[in-house]
Amino acid sequence: MTTTLTSRTRPVDSRPLNLKQKRKRASGAPGQGGREAWLLVLPAMIPVVLFSVYPLVQGILLGFTDAKAGLGVVTSFNGVDNYVRLASNELFWNSFRIGLIWAFSVTILQFLASLGLALLLNLDLKLRWLARTLALVPWAMPPVVIAIMWRLMLNPNSGPINQSLRALGLPGDVNWLGDFSTALPAVIIVGVWAGMPQTTITLLAGLQNVPTELHEAASIDGAGVLQRFWHVTLPALRPIIVAITTLDLIWNFNSFALVFVLTAGGPGGQTMLPMLFAYNEAFRYGNFGYAAAMGNVMVIVIAVFLFVYLRSQARSRLS
Repeated sequence: MTTTLTSRTRPVDSRPLNLKQKRKRASGAPGQGGREAWLLVLPAMIPVVLFSVYPLVQGILLGFTDAKAGLGVVTSFNGVDNYVRLASNELFWNSFRIGLIWAFSVTILQFLASLGLALLLNLDLKLRWLARTLALVPWAMPPVVIAIMWRLMLNPNSGPINQSLRALGLPGDVNWLGDFSTALPAVIIVGVWAGMPQTTITLLAGLQNVPTELHEAASIDGAGVLQRFWHVTLPALRPIIVAITTLDLIWNFNSFALVFVLTAGGPGGQTMLPMLFAYNEAFRYGNFGYAAAMGNVMVIVIAVFLFVYLRSQARSRLS
């Protein structure tokens, strides 16, 4: 007797599916899932390509030309001439050094101040909601407005800071933004104040996700406040700390508007960040190709910072 297997009596294959079969089953018809995914991603990708990727590629290519400002100026490819010239430009490398000092100083001080403020805002205090709201005020202000406000506060004649120093019997005639010894520290302090909110909120969110059971267990074991902070809070915040400090470092190294309005790079180039130097080279002296080469060098540095950030994120996911 011959037995015919129908769809109801056909034995089921219980072998596990491989990765290719899983993808095929998840996507339905061949190629359908991929097309649908691209249709969903495309609206978000078009602005990124037009306003980020395309200008970046154009800027990189411009760094290998002798492009200059002016109508009818012929632009030609000059290879690595801009970079050879840049290698011996001591003013640019000095601005690069100042930029690194600025970026690392602001990032470190910003992190320490933000961590202290986040720990304070995490306590169960009265009017905590008001303190958290006030901590976000600098975040809501444009960098140009912040710079103008601080220029008024640091005014050597009528600024409230010098007036307060004079009221205390201290020297109150300091030209904070015009003196060689105080310009960079003053700009760093302004940068720390302006960038604290996002770092504070990020650290505060991390503190609220630290399990209270860990603190309770450490307290039962006899750990004090500092020991609990060092052995419980900081290890739990480590992925967030690495991420936010790396991003802050990238943002601070890219700073332009704040320092431009505060000092425009002065006095005597003491606050001349690389972005300001490239801006002057392009729009004051009209050397677009040479300025683009400076920008390419800065892109390499930012790419290194970004690589550190992505690598730390990958490690935190694996752990």
